[in-house]
Amino acid sequence: MTPFDLTLPRDVRFGRGCADDAAAAAAALGRRVLLVRGRSASFADRLVAMIEAEGCVVTVLHGAGEPTLPQVEAGRIAARDAGADCVVAVGGGSVIDLGKAVAGLAPQPGDVLDYLEGVGAGRSLERDLLPLIALPTTAGTGAEATRNAVIGVPDAGLKVSLRDPRLLPAHAFVDPALTDACPPAVTLASGLDAVVQVIEPYLSARANPFTDALCRDAIPRGLEALRRVAAGDDPDARDAMALTSLQGGIALTNAGLGAVHGLAGVIGGRTGMAHGAICGRLLVPVLRANRHALAHDASAMTRFDQVSRWIGDTFGQAGTDQLDGLARWIDENALPYLPATGDDDRRSWADAAARASSMKANPVKLSPDILADVIAQSSDQ
Repeated sequence: MTPFDLTLPRDVRFGRGCADDAAAAAAALGRRVLLVRGRSASFADRLVAMIEAEGCVVTVLHGAGEPTLPQVEAGRIAARDAGADCVVAVGGGSVIDLGKAVAGLAPQPGDVLDYLEGVGAGRSLERDLLPLIALPTTAGTGAEATRNAVIGVPDAGLKVSLRDPRLLPAHAFVDPALTDACPPAVTLASGLDAVVQVIEPYLSARANPFTDALCRDAIPRGLEALRRVAAGDDPDARDAMALTSLQGGIALTNAGLGAVHGLAGVIGGRTGMAHGAICGRLLVPVLRANRHALAHDASAMTRFDQVSRWIGDTFGQAGTDQLDGLARWIDENALPYLPATGDDDRRSWADAAARASSMKANPVKLSPDILADVIAQSSDQ
């Protein structure tokens, strides 16, 4: 058996109502709390009051969209000015990534760019990080169980990662009730991202028996939950979607992702389009491209056939390809297409994506020409 390593969350609590325990957990970490929140995270107001009732001083930092280098720099200053003992992040994956970045970078002596891969020096974090508590309000990225934070660098037109095993939250409270008020468009995009993040690690060149077990359990559950949450209010389906997202975070941390995320990082940096929507649009074209490139590999095709059966069982078979049903369902639910682009832009994005770290775990190397064709299939042409 091929050796593998595991990086696992330190403390995860899952279930409706568990978020109420986060205030005591924060107070146990220190008396000065920086709370990072999203605009739509209504629970954050209640949590601030609960933490203050524990005798803590709370400074609130508002996140807006996916975190950018200027936001991270401002957050680091806010954490230092507050003398924060810990960071609490309440919101979607972008808010949690901002919280991770601030918790990781506030104690460091260098500039933010010194620690970013791709556009900076990629230095390791020298000093201990501030402890982080994560409370996801969307079911998508699994950021509560990952060791990286994705940060946009507008001047470079890229999204890059800050990576360190210590970025894993000290506590993660995965309370599906926090996702109940999530708008339909966000529910759809984040749910598709959650599904991608259990499919790609299952097909990954770095898959291992541990991640296989997680993904085999999560993929059919996540597909069915996605179909149900998109159809209307369904607390049981939201519970299942939140669990799928958590499992995806653990799986991708230990097995990597693939071409969907390799492309999504570049496209998101160039267009500003929501990450989950990009992943949802890319999923079927990337699966088809990988399947075609691996047609000669019987072992790989066994996995692709299994994923196709799970998809076909959930979304119905249209024509001769089980993936057609999912593609049709995505269209019916009005997921946005990628922006229309010319050949030169598609090739530029493909060339950049071919060098992305997520591509290293794709089950087969896809040429820039194939990646450009995937972009074209996913675009509003």
